[in-house]
Amino acid sequence: MTIVRKFARALLREPLVQFLVIGGLLFVYFDWKAWGSGPGSTRIAITPGLVTHLASGFATTWQRPPTDAEIKGLVDDYVKEEIATREATAMGLDRDDTIIRRRLRQKMEFLVEDAVDQVSPSEVELQVWLDAHADVFRAEPQVALRQVYVSTERRGTSAPAEADRLLARLRAAGADTSIDALGDASMLPRELPLGPLSEVTRAFGTEFAARIDALERGQWIGPVKSPYGLHLVLVRERVAPAAPTLADVRPLVERELLAERRRTQMQSLYERLLKKYTVTIEMPKEVEVKPLAPAAPAEGGAR
Repeated sequence: MTIVRKFARALLREPLVQFLVIGGLLFVYFDWKAWGSGPGSTRIAITPGLVTHLASGFATTWQRPPTDAEIKGLVDDYVKEEIATREATAMGLDRDDTIIRRRLRQKMEFLVEDAVDQVSPSEVELQVWLDAHADVFRAEPQVALRQVYVSTERRGTSAPAEADRLLARLRAAGADTSIDALGDASMLPRELPLGPLSEVTRAFGTEFAARIDALERGQWIGPVKSPYGLHLVLVRERVAPAAPTLADVRPLVERELLAERRRTQMQSLYERLLKKYTVTIEMPKEVEVKPLAPAAPAEGGAR
């Protein structure tokens, strides 16, 4: 018996088994709810938990507990609402109402999501997820650079020759030479401290950043094109993106893992519920889209 119990406990700790159990319970719950309290049911059960829920809602709204008379009013109102809902559903008033249908689906899916969230992922699961999706959480590369600008708009066809002349001068002067008086004036930064490559993209454009990411460090290179003109560039420092550790990104990993669990469980639930139905789809030979006319206001105001 001890071996059987150990095996059962180990089995119940497996995420797949947990998902199957949750899915099975939800399936039974929805099936029971449809049988026991659908439009045809005449039984309305007011439980202590429901009364507590109604009273708590009242207290949240009015910042005080309800009196006995108010509790009776809350219960009476709930019964009226339940009767109206069931009768309206029995009459089919919900069938063509997109807002009601969407809200009902949303509530059912919220129930599934809440059930999935009750099972917290283990450290092993989180690490496995991170290993499989490391690039999603990996920090972007960082780079520090210097640049001298040559305006193609101002210099026209002589811009490439001027860039070559400046490049030879910069290489002869070295990496740390002053560049304040070199090149053409612009609003572009001559120096960028170590920062994300996206900052380079924001300042100089995508093509420029892609070229910079491949340049050798510590040497003047050019000309490198940007939407503004030509640049002589020196990459001072480059930091490759490090693989994230679970301690660094644990909240993000847990959020993404739970989101995938919800999607998986929701899809599984719909597939199981679909087996209860026979779906017939007749598509038109050609789909003609007609704009819907705005609804005319009802006489005498809204009802």
